Amino acid sequence: MSKYQRSMGLDVGSRTVGVAVSDLMGWTAQGLETVRINEDEGDFGIDRIFQLIEEYDVSTVVIGFPKNMNNSVGPRAEAAMAYGDQLKSRREDLNIVYIDERLTTSQAERMLISEANVSRKKRKQVIDKLAAVIILQNYLDQQTRL
Repeated sequence: MSKYQRSMGLDVGSRTVGVAVSDLMGWTAQGLETVRINEDEGDFGIDRIFQLIEEYDVSTVVIGFPKNMNNSVGPRAEAAMAYGDQLKSRREDLNIVYIDERLTTSQAERMLISEANVSRKKRKQVIDKLAAVIILQNYLDQQTRL
């Protein structure tokens, strides 16, 4: 185990989980991949997430917490918490953090449209990964202000 440990950001959906990881210093977030899942069939891609946790020596997992616009907790936020519970039940020393992610997907889409001029088909392929980057970067920025 190195002196520095990385954080991982997850944007959990019902079909995919966008994954991002921090640099060793905890300053920047980089997108890794989008893991395909099937919530309806109970396939949450947990094995792949743990492969990445081990590969990148991750100590903290930051999960986007999609509250409703009125600040209430709805089904997607409950699903995010259940995902975190699955991770924690498999490895108790893993630090799980939830961060408000309202509008991160729309922010990611705007970035891809306006700044990168990415086609609709390609946006669909990278949107979850970019949302995970935004979630993790917001967390990292909060940590540097503390």
